[in-house]
Amino acid sequence: MKSRYLIALLLALALLAAWFFWPRGIAVDVVAVTSGPLTQSVVATGRIATPSRIELGSQLTAIVDAVAVREGAQVKAGDVLVRLRASDADAAVEQARTQMQEARAGVLQLDAVTLPVAEQSVRQAQANLRVADAEYERARQLVAQQFFSPSKLDEAARQLENARASLRAAQAQLDASRPSGAGRLSVQARLAQSQAALASAQARRDLLTLRAPVDAVVLGRGAEPGDVAQAGRALLTLAETGETRIYATLDEKNLRYLRVDAGAQAVADAFPGQPFAAQVYYIAPAIDAERGTVEVRLRVPDPPGFLRPDMTVSVEVLIGQRQRALTLPLEAVRDVDTAAPWVLVARDGRAERVAVKTGLHGVGLLEITEGLAEGDSVIMPAGGALEGDAIRIKPARGRAGALAGFGR
Repeated sequence: MKSRYLIALLLALALLAAWFFWPRGIAVDVVAVTSGPLTQSVVATGRIATPSRIELGSQLTAIVDAVAVREGAQVKAGDVLVRLRASDADAAVEQARTQMQEARAGVLQLDAVTLPVAEQSVRQAQANLRVADAEYERARQLVAQQFFSPSKLDEAARQLENARASLRAAQAQLDASRPSGAGRLSVQARLAQSQAALASAQARRDLLTLRAPVDAVVLGRGAEPGDVAQAGRALLTLAETGETRIYATLDEKNLRYLRVDAGAQAVADAFPGQPFAAQVYYIAPAIDAERGTVEVRLRVPDPPGFLRPDMTVSVEVLIGQRQRALTLPLEAVRDVDTAAPWVLVARDGRAERVAVKTGLHGVGLLEITEGLAEGDSVIMPAGGALEGDAIRIKPARGRAGALAGFGR
């Protein structure tokens, strides 16, 4: 009987001890607010772009006689790249040149022959008019004295009128041959027309020789000798040599962080161990509504030799930096994407809600600008503690060292 009482007493004492020594409150993990440097960046995927891409083609339908370059060739502005068959164009040029020479000969003939002859004809007609006028006056006097019949006066008058008509015709011929005359204008118009026809024929022939419009790299070759070049069909694709650029797209939520002249680091997917510097020079004024992205363009001031047009690159744009900032792991802050973020702070064995203001977003870290001080213990959400709950902090078990490098 005594043994039963003893056992009951021992059990009661054990329960009392368990109640007295049992840990009170919710066990939680905490992280301390620390101070240190913090950098915020935005990562995007983009492609290498050249100042312009040129598709070189023919405006005429012709047979390709020669293609002077292959893919990857570096060409200078003015270099001959493609020659098209030009036999018909050459014949048209020669025909136009002959017509121009004939028109020039007409101008020379006007100056050397027609004009002097017209001047001589005027002088001859003037002399004939003087003679006819004198004969008419003599006949008039003799008829008045009745030495000749009136028919003699009629004959003299007819000759006088013919002399006047001849002078008018010679004068008209002379006027036409002078610089402002119709004859000279007609000859000069034929010369101008023949010169324009020659220029047109030469321009058409020049279209059959395709030259590099700028310094460029040949990206693609779409024709071989013997092919028929059609108007509008690209024979060569060129990338203009010049400033190397990156065209990238970022999520529109990062737009508030972006600025022109922001520095960046880029790395090509094909050469992951060789990063290079870039700088933002353009931010698109509109958002892509379908994808919710904004286009950003960056210059590469010192491009490495391995870059190629359309190469895929990853870009990290630096948008903020602090040499000394109060930071927390990102997951320690509740409602971080809202206008009122907050945290639970461990104070006097209870979970206390504290509103905070945030700044830069680092890699796994968040800047706290208001609400906390360095060394404050912030409760991690995974413990399930709520505002006002009694809490107890779990033993570190090596966590301090891990948390010290959290997210860095």
